[in-house]
Amino acid sequence: MSAHANNTDTAAPKSFAALRHPAFRVYFVVSALGMMADNIEHVISYWMMFEKFHSPALAGFAVVSHWLPFLFFSVYSGALADRFDPRRIIQLGLFCFITASLGWGYLFITDTMEMWHAMVLLTLHGFAGVLWGPAGQLLVYDIVGAAQLQSAVRLSSTARMLGMLMGPAIGGGLMLAFGPPHGILVNALFYMPFMLWLFWAPFNRKHEENKRPAARGLADIVPTIREIAGNRTIVAMTLLAGGASLFIGNAYQAQMPGFAHDLGAGHADFTYSMLLAADAAGALVAGFVLESRGLLNARPRTAFILAMLWCCTIGGFAASTSYALAIVLLFFSGFLQLSFASMAQTLVQMEAPTHMRGRVIGLYAMSSQGLRAFAGVTVGLLGSLIGIHWSLALSALMLLTVVAILMAFTVRTK
Repeated sequence: MSAHANNTDTAAPKSFAALRHPAFRVYFVVSALGMMADNIEHVISYWMMFEKFHSPALAGFAVVSHWLPFLFFSVYSGALADRFDPRRIIQLGLFCFITASLGWGYLFITDTMEMWHAMVLLTLHGFAGVLWGPAGQLLVYDIVGAAQLQSAVRLSSTARMLGMLMGPAIGGGLMLAFGPPHGILVNALFYMPFMLWLFWAPFNRKHEENKRPAARGLADIVPTIREIAGNRTIVAMTLLAGGASLFIGNAYQAQMPGFAHDLGAGHADFTYSMLLAADAAGALVAGFVLESRGLLNARPRTAFILAMLWCCTIGGFAASTSYALAIVLLFFSGFLQLSFASMAQTLVQMEAPTHMRGRVIGLYAMSSQGLRAFAGVTVGLLGSLIGIHWSLALSALMLLTVVAILMAFTVRTK
């Protein structure tokens, strides 16, 4: 393991270490607002698409168009962030988000939306996310450096969860207060604090852009894989994130109405909402609790153990017949997921070669987010054949096996 990782092991933990950086405190707030706006757009646009078209196929396209850009373009996005100022790459992503919100608003107000319009805007929204992702992680590194990187990654994930929890509530409020067409126009304003702050955000790689290799699109993927193939930690953490996304991801959320019905909470009321929000609440609590105590330093073995415990909680939820137990298990699954995912991302960032950190982060994003496009097959399609409880439990068992193999590969005695 590299010196970076060893430093992580020996450094004395500090509570909310990354928040000691004034710039990161601002980043935490504005990125949470940006993620909230992202989720508000989902709430309003998905509702309006349903009202207009009643098309399950379009709803499916919304999921695919959100994740496929991460699969095909994350490494390219990371390469751009290596080559150019990541603040400008993030701003380009935010511009795409704002354009999508304004486009939805125009189509809703004029009542001119056709299905192809919706598909274009959904795709634009997906590309916005992939532009923000790797560049955002590089900017976090530039702000806090290696010493507080784990804290920054964990708090960034916490900000993301905070935005995801706030988005549906604020989105529903905007629809009630202004109506969906004007509500989504108001939503565009929530991206602006992030957009404007990036003009003054700190950046520690000035004058280095021209020293870095040019971005080559999809052609960057194979050289990046070759470059990191000898680093057991990066390979294992990338495969861990990819396996979690491929086998489970967040596909069980789409099946939650079925789980809710079987648990006796089949109505669109508070009990159903609790099931939807339980794992996000667990992740949010994990971010604050772990940071407040400086717990769980980034180590591969710890990441694997947490991931295996996550598999057990997901499998337990799939087998549960008690609503109360299901809520508890979902809460702990969210807690564990944020814990191991932020740890894996920290280890990848710390082990990544400096000259290609963006590409390595992009490869990690391709694995951890892009493969979510196929989780609907492992959980959803298989669930249509053997039932969603069995399909989710089987997916959790397969992932548990993969994680155990990766753990043996990574931490065995050399």
